[in-house]
Amino acid sequence: MASSMKSLFSDHSRYVESFRRFLNNSTEHQCMQQFMDEKLPGIIARIGDTKSEIKILSIGGGAGEMDLHILSKVQAQYPGVSINNEVVEPSAEQIAKYKELVTKTSNLENIKFTWHKETSSEYQNRMMEKKELQKWNFIHMIQMLYYVKDIPATLKFFHSLLATSAKILITLVSGTSGWDKLWKKYGSHLPRDDLCQYVTSSDLMQMLDKLGIKYECYDLLSTMDISDCFIDGNENGDLLWDFLTETCNFSTTAPPDLKAEIMKDLQKPEFSVKKEGKVLFNNSLSFIVVEA
Repeated sequence: MASSMKSLFSDHSRYVESFRRFLNNSTEHQCMQQFMDEKLPGIIARIGDTKSEIKILSIGGGAGEMDLHILSKVQAQYPGVSINNEVVEPSAEQIAKYKELVTKTSNLENIKFTWHKETSSEYQNRMMEKKELQKWNFIHMIQMLYYVKDIPATLKFFHSLLATSAKILITLVSGTSGWDKLWKKYGSHLPRDDLCQYVTSSDLMQMLDKLGIKYECYDLLSTMDISDCFIDGNENGDLLWDFLTETCNFSTTAPPDLKAEIMKDLQKPEFSVKKEGKVLFNNSLSFIVVEA
């Protein structure tokens, strides 16, 4: 449809910048912190019972902000108990930021950190070759299942690594979010990339049901201020367009009729709310807790 449109993932530095703008313009992190503060203590209440060490596996740990937030909750629940925290993260840049964050953070004395620069499927293959599967008390996958080719196989594998009373926490965009509507309507018109899948919590719950895996789902409202997307030539708006469409330089390379149609839709109530002169895209998140 648009030969000049290319996937945002083909330009790493632009992807990183557009993701940064997304975080700056959305309540994504606040929403996650609210969940960690209000719900996580109850979820992890039994994962470390009678254990001398709690084993935590972070899949796609990124730069570590959320990981450290989770670890602080585990420490509060199990004061003084040693924690073995292993991180699977394919980006060397993110691992470097994570390590830097750890050096700047106090009260981590009882936590041992190990980083593996690999994707979740590389980790899975490495573990399968070992034939000696490590069991974990808590595994979390925050906003990373979009980058997995075979999601059901991944879910099944990590579920098999759970110790007794262990849990997996998965975060994804909600099936009620604007993302769901955007992907369903326009996914076929945008440049696809093997790196990313359009998957929401609704899809994930169907997969878990098929696998017969027990879970609970919590939805939390989050928004992204996309007002700048409607100002022609606005740099912040252009980068947010890239993030929304996963398309590099969408504003300048997209067919004008496609851009006009998406622009019109983004202002509709099923995609966004208008508040105090701002257009707030529905970025709602789902937190899915999988039981052992």
